[in-house]
Amino acid sequence: DPYRDALLGLEGYSHAFVLYWFDRNDTPEKRRTLRVHPRGNPDNPLTGVFACRAPARPNLIGLTLCRVLAMADGTIQVDKIDALDGTPIVDIKPYIPSIDEATKDIRLPDWLKR
Repeated sequence: DPYRDALLGLEGYSHAFVLYWFDRNDTPEKRRTLRVHPRGNPDNPLTGVFACRAPARPNLIGLTLCRVLAMADGTIQVDKIDALDGTPIVDIKPYIPSIDEATKDIRLPDWLKR
């Protein structure tokens, strides 16, 4: 409720980045995890957590690009967020193609191309 006014105008966007806090994924062991097999697949190469989207990380900030489906009474309904219900939201930023669109020269590691 204290941030209701900060949502003014967000309904004009089709998508928004949602930054959230992995509050239910916090253990000292997970914060020390620096390398994982992406997607939990041992066939994928050992990779640094900053080079994949593993939930175990030294920081607990998550980021998802979501479709804004509806807004009403200070609530935003989004599609396909990879956070659990009740996860604390850190920030919301509108998706603006001229700022956020990736370059055409995209490079991906081989394990993502399979």
